[in-house]
Amino acid sequence: MGAVHGFEHVGPSLIPQSADLRVHVCGAHARVFQIAVALNLCRMTCKGKRKGPMRKVIVIGAGINGVSAAIWLRRMGADVTLVDKGLPGQGASFGNAGVLAASAVVPLTTPGLMTKAPGMLLDSDFPLFMRWGYLPRMVPWLLRYAAHANDRDTRRIAAALLPVIGDTLDQHLALTEGLPSRRFIAPSDYTFAYASRAAFQADRYTWDLRRSAGFEPKLLEGDALRAYEPTLGSAIRCLGVLGGHGHILDPGGYVAALAADFAAMGGTVMQTEVQDVTLEAGQITEVLTSQGTLPCDAAVLSAGVWSGPLARRLGLRVPMESERGYHLMLRGVSGGPKVPVMVESGKFVATPMAEGLRLAGIVEFGGLRASASRAPLELLRRQARRAFPGLTWQSEEPWMGHRPAPSDSLPLVGEIGKTGVFTAFGHHHIGLTGGPKTGRWVAGLIAGQPTNADLAPYDPNRFRR
Repeated sequence: MGAVHGFEHVGPSLIPQSADLRVHVCGAHARVFQIAVALNLCRMTCKGKRKGPMRKVIVIGAGINGVSAAIWLRRMGADVTLVDKGLPGQGASFGNAGVLAASAVVPLTTPGLMTKAPGMLLDSDFPLFMRWGYLPRMVPWLLRYAAHANDRDTRRIAAALLPVIGDTLDQHLALTEGLPSRRFIAPSDYTFAYASRAAFQADRYTWDLRRSAGFEPKLLEGDALRAYEPTLGSAIRCLGVLGGHGHILDPGGYVAALAADFAAMGGTVMQTEVQDVTLEAGQITEVLTSQGTLPCDAAVLSAGVWSGPLARRLGLRVPMESERGYHLMLRGVSGGPKVPVMVESGKFVATPMAEGLRLAGIVEFGGLRASASRAPLELLRRQARRAFPGLTWQSEEPWMGHRPAPSDSLPLVGEIGKTGVFTAFGHHHIGLTGGPKTGRWVAGLIAGQPTNADLAPYDPNRFRR
């Protein structure tokens, strides 16, 4: 059985706490780990010992990418330790919209973005925000990011994202095969709400890219729209419906449950901070943590936006910013949708979940240290009331977190040089969607079971200095 160490310390909040805006670490998620601890204490005395020919792998970061890699590595016979300074699933994996968005192949850097951006930033109803004091620091990243806002690069990025996310529902089902965490997955449609058919047609460029990837929407209007989703108000007169998608009923709980499943499979979970790695002859031999040294044959770097400093020590200078995302978790809900709805006018998603309705979206640039802003949350409330005029709720819980955003909109998946350190981060807003495939790819590379997919677009060495 596996072991969980250092559980008594709850990890730091992602935003400064105050009386009315704080990060929530659900007690139910912690109880999952109390169960895992009870199941796995028997292995604590075996920490650090090799078991025959099994490769010893340290996975750094217990979000969806790291937990997925850990599970697949265990299935492939590796001796795996999953390390995070906080509880599993409490970073970006906790706060996402929960949609398994197979069709989300279109990057934000579409043609014309930079000419439209100033107007977007000045529009109080558009979900793009900037902490202006941070702008000078992000100019180098922004210039590289903006350079991809053209048709050729957009199509190249969309083609590269499809293998990561196009079969996400199947990948989540494969990841959870035979595991209790399967209960969090809900197959469903994914819908796109527009003010009119003309507004839908104005989004032709995006839909042409989705169609090229195999996603053709069924358009509903009038009585058919109201019959399908009666909670949508008169502001929505056209609905695009995509089948074959899904959503997660509790993203943070799901990743926590996956980590508990991993522990039950014989994996080890440690709550400790990674400080450095040791290389001998250019190859990783150990990971240094605040609780001691962990010997290893290979490691997975899957710490999201916090992967940058360790990547730099290994020779990667990844141009990556925090794409700050927000959500409101509404509880005691009436008048909400039955399936995830992307409200295109507000670029937010309303997702039904076990605890209520989650409103998630927004892009804000302001770095890792600034506190949460109130304007994005107010926008979510306004847009939700406009789209769902009958929506009421008894309580709400706000959240802000950090999506890792490389300047070329593609994740980093693969080995850094010949170091034995493999990257699994940089997924922008598709981390939950692409995590199981990413973890499976990385596990296969480490275990000598490589995929037939072309991983060249995600090669981390494109940023090697």
